[in-house]
Order: sequence, then structure tokens, then C-alpha cells
Amino acid sequence: MAKTIYLAGGCFWGTEHYIKMVNGVVNTEAGFANGHTENPSYKDVCSDKTGFAETVKVVYDQNVLPLSKLLDIFFKAIDPTSLNQRGHDIGTQYRTGVYYVDNEDKIVIEEAVGRLAKLYTKPIVLEINPLQNFYKAEDYHQDYLDKNPTGYCHLNRDLFIYAKKAN
Repeated sequence: MAKTIYLAGGCFWGTEHYIKMVNGVVNTEAGFANGHTENPSYKDVCSDKTGFAETVKVVYDQNVLPLSKLLDIFFKAIDPTSLNQRGHDIGTQYRTGVYYVDNEDKIVIEEAVGRLAKLYTKPIVLEINPLQNFYKAEDYHQDYLDKNPTGYCHLNRDLFIYAKKAN
């Protein structure tokens, strides 16, 4: 059965590329989540005035990839203690978060973040919120690293190999 979750892991180019490699992920879409304007452009979001986070909409088959496993894989690609910065990317649009549409998922998310928190001495700043809104990013952002294999990415490329073998 297909389910949807929204993952903000910094720049959505790398996050989308990483997550879509995981077995059980059916579809991904780069976009902007939980801001306070309508139909933002990438330029708008980069102004740091819209409240949006660069986010990847993830449709996954929960029979192949349970949410808890998907989250554990996602957590390998983020520093949940770093506020609004991933690599050289700085700004609120680069914050980390998990945004859910199914209230039952909140419990699974909180349990996974609880396990994650035990691995760190610094506080976890990862957002856990219901999805308020999501707008698809411009087409050139979709599957960006497939179209631009040498393009900028804040993620270590070894993570892509890990994602393919993660489950």
C-alpha cells in the first residue's frame, strides 16, 4: 500500500536523489513545505522570507519499506542537531523536518526520533509537524542530480551507494 511522507533534509537535490534510490520508494518530488505564502518560486524561498523548507515528497510502499526503516535511512543523510544549515547551504529553507499527512505516522516518527536522539549529546532540532502545504518546485529541480550528475550536492556520494543497499 502506497503512503506519503515529506522529508526536509537540506538542499532537496541531494535528498531527493538519495531517497529515491531506496527500495520501496515509488515516487519523489522536490518542493517546498510548510511556509506562509502561496505558490512560491525557488527564488522566493531563497529569500528566507516565505517560511518554506526545501522538502521531498516521498511516496513509498509500506509493505516493502516501513516508515520506521525509511526514517532510519533518511536520518543517515542529515545532522539533526544542525539548525538551518547543511554543508555550505545556510538559511531556514535548509532546516530538517519530517512532515506527515497521516496522524498515525506521528507516533512512528516520534519513536524514530527518540532512537536517533540517543546517538547525540546535542539537542535534536529536527521538526516533526503535520504537513500544512506543499508546492512542487520548478521542473529543473526535479531529478536534478540525474540531469546534472556533477552538480552540487551537500551529501557525501557514498550515501547514494548506501541507499541502494539499505533494505
